Amino acid sequence: MKKAFITGITGQDGSYLAEFLLGKGYEIHGLIRRASTFNTDRIDHLYKDLHDPEARIYLHYGDLAVSGQLTDLLNDIRPDEIYHLGAQSHVRVSFDMAEYTGDVTGLGTLRLLEAIRKSGIGARFYQASSSEMFGAAPPPQSEGTPFQPQSPYAAAKVYAYYIVKNYREAYGIFAANGILFNHESPRRGETFVTRKITRAATRIKLGLQEKLFLGNLEAKRDWGFAGDYVEAMWLMLQQERPDDFVIATGETHSVREFAQRVFAKLDLDYERYVVIDRRYFRPTEVDVLLGDASKARKILGWRPRVSFEGLIDMMIAADMESARKEKTLCEAGYEVGNHNQL
Repeated sequence: MKKAFITGITGQDGSYLAEFLLGKGYEIHGLIRRASTFNTDRIDHLYKDLHDPEARIYLHYGDLAVSGQLTDLLNDIRPDEIYHLGAQSHVRVSFDMAEYTGDVTGLGTLRLLEAIRKSGIGARFYQASSSEMFGAAPPPQSEGTPFQPQSPYAAAKVYAYYIVKNYREAYGIFAANGILFNHESPRRGETFVTRKITRAATRIKLGLQEKLFLGNLEAKRDWGFAGDYVEAMWLMLQQERPDDFVIATGETHSVREFAQRVFAKLDLDYERYVVIDRRYFRPTEVDVLLGDASKARKILGWRPRVSFEGLIDMMIAADMESARKEKTLCEAGYEVGNHNQL
């Protein structure tokens, strides 16, 4: 039975990847941060009590800011594959927490690579690189497009990308960069723009919310389904040689178009409800991200399965179900938190 170690296992991508790898027969080990409240909602349906003989997912407390702890964990677990998804991944927040983002998103990758080198475990390593690294570079963007990062998050990811290449060349570590363009799902965090839109629109439809506050509606992104993209991560680590791949749909849509389509599917006019708030604009914007994944199609045999429309439908359906539950609680007299300002 292969072992996989996943940082960021409680996030959107981590949960889909854990599902995928369990389906492949893996034993899963995930890194989580210690907190006073549990944040394992996305993987609770996968988790079995450790006393259950069928348990194949194990969680370990740790922190990407503590290098010695990471080395100890890898020595104890001795995984075959490491998927490094953990990071401070919100682009707008990275401007407010630039130092923390650089430490965890950038140096966290270095700490993991050092842990692999020092432990000598020979694990294959996947680095979650980001399309944000391309920044101001003209579309379409491929593996050969020069990076022009426009945020502390993007700059930290560029550092991580190059340190992965360096350790691959210097120490012979099987380390691959997956340059993933935007990928969404019903499990996306509520402060990310796509989920913010679908959640607000369904709540507005049911009378739970009045307005949706957004920033730059003209930004264009290449949006795919996160469940499709985790397969590409796995495929990268099954190759004979490590390499770097862009993963994308090859389509681009604006935030405005995303909002229009979501509200239209709910028979609502988005212009009546969407309000522009300058606080949600980035100090430096990224206008267009459009990925060229032809290399991944040719070498990995990977293609996205869920369309843009299918993704929207999936997210609306999940958020409508949540909104109905919320409305039922409100009608029963329970107070439910208002997240209009997220």
